[in-house]
Amino acid sequence: MDFLDKIISGDCEQVLKELPSNSIDLIFTSPPYADQRKNTYGGVKPDEYVDWFLPKAAELLRVLKPSGTFVLNIKERVVNGERHTYVIDLILQMRKQGWLWTEEFMWHKKNSYPGKWPNRFRDSWERLLQFNKHRAFKMNQDAVMVPVGDWAKDRLANLSETDKTRDESRVASGFGKNVSNWVGRDQVYPNNVIHMATECSNRNHSAAFPLDLPLWFVKLFTDVDDVVLDPFCGSGTTAVAAVQLKRHYVGIDISDEYCQIARGRLPQTQPRLLEPPEVYEPRPTE
Repeated sequence: MDFLDKIISGDCEQVLKELPSNSIDLIFTSPPYADQRKNTYGGVKPDEYVDWFLPKAAELLRVLKPSGTFVLNIKERVVNGERHTYVIDLILQMRKQGWLWTEEFMWHKKNSYPGKWPNRFRDSWERLLQFNKHRAFKMNQDAVMVPVGDWAKDRLANLSETDKTRDESRVASGFGKNVSNWVGRDQVYPNNVIHMATECSNRNHSAAFPLDLPLWFVKLFTDVDDVVLDPFCGSGTTAVAAVQLKRHYVGIDISDEYCQIARGRLPQTQPRLLEPPEVYEPRPTE
């Protein structure tokens, strides 16, 4: 498979056609958001975004393995004082295309700086939309477990009778909890809100995300020697994460300059298995 472990310069919609079907285990990418990165990606208008992205999504659906996952980092844009619906519209159209919208993660940017506008405050979050081809997909939940947290010292020391059984939700939602299940545990499963700082050094790219972000998802959705694809690879952060965790990578970007930056980073990257980043402080919830 001569496409493995390469950074490919070109339009991903065309390059993807050269990749074999069912060959990718994880797609993790952050395409340009509407009206952004005009010089490199054209600054796609919000009203045109869905039509621009859907042909690319069709190729991504083809190359993804049945057991694979697609994680799309994307964000809305405010137009004329209200949030544009292009992200919601894209989700609906991708479902019609054959994707399953399985989950949605929220990336909380811990170091977001203050700001305001006349009718809104600054966002400190971005979406990470999870799509799959089938309901049965690879997911290594134990790989992203986190420390149980200081709350457990007092909360688990004096359990009530209710804490020792499955306590059904008071609002009859169908959800419940058994607090006693956490007794003696050092590690627990995270929730779907990921608390990570943004990338402070932009690596000569206008929208580089932190390395810990793809690392977390690569651990969750792939095994050693699996293949990770980023069709908008920019400075190559997803590929670096793949190499560090002993996975193969495929990076595509329309900017030859960014491809050169990515290729320059990868020889310096050494494979090593990392501890999961601390992404949250869990607390019992219904």
